[in-house]
This record gives sequence, structure tokens and C-alpha cells, in this order.
Amino acid sequence: MTVMLWSLQKARPLWITNLQEDETEEMEGPQSPGQLLNPALAHSISVASCGNIFSCGAEDGKVRIFRVMGVKCEQELGFKGHTLGVSQVCFLPESYLLLTGGNDGKIMLWDANSEVEKKQKSPTKRTHRKKPKRGTCTKQGGNTDASVTDEEEHGNILPKLNIEHGEKVNWLLGTKIKGHQNILVADQTSCISVYPLNEF
Repeated sequence: MTVMLWSLQKARPLWITNLQEDETEEMEGPQSPGQLLNPALAHSISVASCGNIFSCGAEDGKVRIFRVMGVKCEQELGFKGHTLGVSQVCFLPESYLLLTGGNDGKIMLWDANSEVEKKQKSPTKRTHRKKPKRGTCTKQGGNTDASVTDEEEHGNILPKLNIEHGEKVNWLLGTKIKGHQNILVADQTSCISVYPLNEF
């Protein structure tokens, strides 16, 4: 449940964060009887092409985006991405477009550009960020159209695309095939699925 920034020269971590820290405030509020909490186990990390922004997908269904600043990192953004664990995160090349795949069988595309750029231009550091409300994603029934969801479901960031894949996502990659952007998805079957990203 930790993410570490390592110094390969010194073979030791320079920075460590516990993904459960932002969970403690949420757990203090009222919960429905029988509600199960998934621990914030880190499943996947992806570094944006700029080299100093990375995302982390965790078992609690959250996606966290961090900025590397010298020998430490600061969380830029955190939002509820999936109803079950986020098994995969992957930045598309040369952008802050982030693909996420979940144990809930969904694939989502997020545009973190406005949030990351807004925080990059801000001269003040925010040490306490308001936590986004938890929510669930709407089912798309195999549709690859952009979903319409409540802003409260995902905090300040909304998915640009919501694909109902139907199987737990074990691996995904955004890549160009014959000049067109696509999403390659591996799940628990023996097939690789390909979804076109025409508008991106």
C-alpha cells in the first residue's frame, strides 16, 4: 500500500507515501451496514511522457496522480475511477490522457491535462486537498461512446470514454495501429481485444 521513489545510485528510497492515508478521513464518516472496504493496494503505475508525472491504480478503485519534484513527490489528483480495483493505468504517448482498466470490467479514458496544468501553474503548494466523494460508474452495456456521469462520482475529473469490456482487465496499452490510435486489452481469456480511439 505504498508508492516509493527510488534512487538507483544509492539503492534506497528517496520518498515513500502510504496510499491508505487518504482513506482514513473517508472511513471516519458514516458507512452503510455491511459495506466492505478494499485496501489501497497499488496494482499499476504509469509514467507520462514528460517524465515527472505518474499515476497509480489501486485496489480501492482510486486513481492517484503524482508529480515528481526533485527527491520527493506530491499528489496532484486523486479520484474514484472504478467500482472495484483499478488493475491497470497507462498514459497515452505525448499526453496526459490516461487509460484505466478495472476489476469491474470497465476501461476508461481520463483527460488529466487541465488538472495537472492548473496545479503546475499555481505558485502555492496545497498540503490538504479536499477528497472526492466515492461513487460508482454507470454501465455502458458494451457501448464505446463517451459516458455521461455525475461530477461527484469522480471528483473534478470526468471520464472521456467508458467502455464496458465485461472481463477483469489484466493489461492494457494505448498504441497506434496502421496510423490509428487503439486500446489493446488482455483479460482472463486467451484473446486480445482491440478498441479504436477515433476521436483521440
